[in-house]
Amino acid sequence: MSTHSKQKRLTTASIRAMKGNERVVCLTAYTTPISRLLDPHCDLLLVGDSLGMVLYGMETTVGVTLDMMAAHGRAVMRGVSHACVIVDLPFGSYQESKEQAFRNAVRLMQETGCDGVKLEGGEEMAETIAFLTARGVPVFAHVGLMPQLVNTAGGFRSLGHSEEEAVKIRRDALAVDEAGAFAVVVEGTVEPVARDITASLRVPTIGIGASPACDGQVLVSDDMLGLFNDFKPRFVKRFADLSPLVSQAAQTYAEEVRSGQFPAKEHIFQPKR
Repeated sequence: MSTHSKQKRLTTASIRAMKGNERVVCLTAYTTPISRLLDPHCDLLLVGDSLGMVLYGMETTVGVTLDMMAAHGRAVMRGVSHACVIVDLPFGSYQESKEQAFRNAVRLMQETGCDGVKLEGGEEMAETIAFLTARGVPVFAHVGLMPQLVNTAGGFRSLGHSEEEAVKIRRDALAVDEAGAFAVVVEGTVEPVARDITASLRVPTIGIGASPACDGQVLVSDDMLGLFNDFKPRFVKRFADLSPLVSQAAQTYAEEVRSGQFPAKEHIFQPKR
């Protein structure tokens, strides 16, 4: 006779059910210590390929690998007990075919224990999303500005200003909803379009540079905490400014080491008697 352990963390079904009932709180996480700090306050933690830029100093997310995502996914999972955790499929790991996407999604779920994967793309990825969800892989979709396509999109810029762009984003959002995504990131999309998409979909929209009408919001945690200073997107609000604190702590440490003030007597081990 088999027994089933009680699911303590939020699931992708839990997130989907929040549509129209409760705002979804989402942040990115890449390490165990940060995931432990964020977990009690978030419904959804995203191990985003943004780690390539904020942790590894890459100019875009294109250079992020599946191995990197698996390693950081495992680290984040060690720190969670509440939030639903989703890991990004990086560039090149799912676009070739739906079978490739399935293999790599399964690898991430098996190696990390995460609850599902996120991938970028609208109509062109709908068949892949349907293939994955039919085989037990929950998918967090992503439309609007898609960072993995930065090389063909002409850089990072907001979308939906023209009717052609607006129509394309709406079609993409409806396609991934119909394909079975449990939620959809709407990024870098002008407010009226994001608002309209939110009203049209059956699943939650998670905005980033989109609309307050979205069913939830996501920010890169390093942006929100003021730890990433290479640039500051318009849509980022810094809820803390930790960079000066880190710099000041390092300066004080360096001064005390050079002066001999640190380590003091209370920081060293004395012989046992």
